[in-house]
Amino acid sequence: MSDCHDHDCADHKHGRHEHHHDATSFVRAVAAACETRGLRLTPLRLRVLEMIAASDKPVKAYDLLDRLKDERAGAAPPTIYRALDFLLENSFIHKLESINAYVSCHHPEEAHQVPFLICDTCASAVEICDDGVAVLLARQAREHGFRPRAQTLEVHGLCAACLTAAERESSAAS
Repeated sequence: MSDCHDHDCADHKHGRHEHHHDATSFVRAVAAACETRGLRLTPLRLRVLEMIAASDKPVKAYDLLDRLKDERAGAAPPTIYRALDFLLENSFIHKLESINAYVSCHHPEEAHQVPFLICDTCASAVEICDDGVAVLLARQAREHGFRPRAQTLEVHGLCAACLTAAERESSAAS
């Protein structure tokens, strides 16, 4: 398992949150949360979680399936999707809808909604760990008489590294 987390954290208001930036501590935190909540973290669910945690970018279900087939001959799409559903339902991972990929959650101890910054060049995803955005969206929804069931905010653009590289290329071409 990699020591790096699947995405950077742009945390502006830690509050009561505990961050898990490396894959090993993240998987341990999920296992502890499962035990506390009386959830069953099966070997397959654990393996899918480990693969997501070890990834340095958001990972697609079929990429997970391809990796799992190397270890388990009978792995099929329903196998992966059942494991992903469990991990999503219990807020251990996030699904980035716009790119149909998964990342581990910085705060597996509690359910929460967070926005992501997604780089269109390198596909990195940054979890914005600030409850203010979710609170603002929920307040706006209430003011409009709307009752949200889920909240997904994904902002696409260029990360700092890709922006710097693009600016260097642009100035070199000038």
